[in-house]
Amino acid sequence: MSNSISKVPYPSNEPVLSYSPGSPEKEEVLKMYNSLYNNILEIPMRIGSKDVKTGDIENLSPPHDHNHIIGSYHKANKKNIEDAISTALNAKMAWSRMPWESRAAIFLKAADLIAGPYRSKINAATMIAQSKTIYQAEIDAACEFIDFLRFNVQYMQEIYQNQPESSSGIWNRLTFRPLEGFVYAVSPFNFTAIAGNLCASVAMMGNVVVWKPSDYQVYSANVLMEVFKEAGLPDGVINMVFGDPEMITNTVLKTKEFAGIHYTGSTSVFRDIWSKIGKNIKHYNSYPRIVGETGGKDFIIAHSSANSEEVATGIIRGAFEFQGQKCSAASRVYLPKSKADSIIEELKKELKTISIGSPANFKNFMTAMIHKSAFDRLVQAIEQIKKEKDIKIIAGGNYDDSKGYFIEPTVAVTTNPNYDTMKRELFGPLVTLYIYEDCNWKDTLNLVDKTSEYALTGAVYSKDRYALEEALTVLENSAGNFYINDKPTGAVVGQQPFGGARGSGTNDKAGSAYNLLRWVSPRLIKETFVPAVDYRYPFLG
Repeated sequence: MSNSISKVPYPSNEPVLSYSPGSPEKEEVLKMYNSLYNNILEIPMRIGSKDVKTGDIENLSPPHDHNHIIGSYHKANKKNIEDAISTALNAKMAWSRMPWESRAAIFLKAADLIAGPYRSKINAATMIAQSKTIYQAEIDAACEFIDFLRFNVQYMQEIYQNQPESSSGIWNRLTFRPLEGFVYAVSPFNFTAIAGNLCASVAMMGNVVVWKPSDYQVYSANVLMEVFKEAGLPDGVINMVFGDPEMITNTVLKTKEFAGIHYTGSTSVFRDIWSKIGKNIKHYNSYPRIVGETGGKDFIIAHSSANSEEVATGIIRGAFEFQGQKCSAASRVYLPKSKADSIIEELKKELKTISIGSPANFKNFMTAMIHKSAFDRLVQAIEQIKKEKDIKIIAGGNYDDSKGYFIEPTVAVTTNPNYDTMKRELFGPLVTLYIYEDCNWKDTLNLVDKTSEYALTGAVYSKDRYALEEALTVLENSAGNFYINDKPTGAVVGQQPFGGARGSGTNDKAGSAYNLLRWVSPRLIKETFVPAVDYRYPFLG
């Protein structure tokens, strides 16, 4: 029984380590990288207290060296998923009744484990299996996940403290119950932090979870599970399963105790899941919470007053960090005719300095695409561009998958603002430029708004405040995260809550209290101290 009103440590963003030459963190992460890279790891599922091995295994290879085996993982059958669901439900009562301070302590400890003894391991695992440079791994797998955990604990406390007004003789209070049932978490390959947060944020609020990581993020997901266990998370609260996504999802969605889904992935899959939930709606105990962050066709638009070097830098960082495999990555760019030549010249000059290869070499700015189908999708788009008359490649366009799935940072210029690569999400290192007449600034803003079905991130570069205000107005619904004179990527927990609308998701803002509120069901309690003893009101007299 808690007889105190607790106050959690106030969070601050985890400092990003530099990994500069000669730094201890560089030496440590490379040592861990080599150790993991040269050992073969067998990864079981985790259901309750059991490491589950089915014998149905899939090998794991680094995208930058796809012939090298680093391990394997076991895939679930339907019975395993049913077991995960029942295990979660069996753990629910004890977990949901645990004092919130104890839940907070578990996830604060997990944050400190990532910040300390697990930092090199989570980063090295992300570098190896997701082919991220050390910087991309550090800001994702270490810093962002630490921030998610620490800031979410603070948001949890703030939610619980948010209480209604009371009046004379009456005490009103809210309790924020976990959802009735279990939550299904589906996480993507590209961010280790997202994978950890999708299940941890839900569990933090007293829910139990069946978690399916992407097949291409299993390796670092296994490290996340190690951290949860060491932090003291009780068995059955988060159950990690792998395998056929359709089978797993169908099994989950047919269960009457299904209470919600926390999803990051493709728009088409999310829409299909939503449709299935709708068809099953009368079978559930309650209306499931549906929270999803999906695709993006993110833009940069430059005004004639913009600085050419700033725009070029924003394009390179926004489009090509992590090979463009971010839902927030810039993939369509609108340049004013008066500045287009200088921006393109700067772009070409800087692209020549970019090196591509293994993340073990810290001189590489880019590494490999996540898998062959992703590589093939981009190659097909590049080859199609080479055949078209209204678009041409001005930088890059080469590729090689003999050892790893490597594609050069590729820039195309089109005269058709509705060309395929201006509209379709490709999720790779290809950005398309469209040059507009300076006098058509307002019309081009409308074009940006109407070209894509997505509305995740966008950026405007301008030194003219009136132009910025026009952009903010016209593009109000075009991006959930809007950047002024900056690239459209790199949201920081506690500073830029992340999410988009339209075809990009439900905009529930990961990294904020808005997201955590989706995982509770408030109950209002009104207590009257001296109840009435006569039904008659004064007006009856």
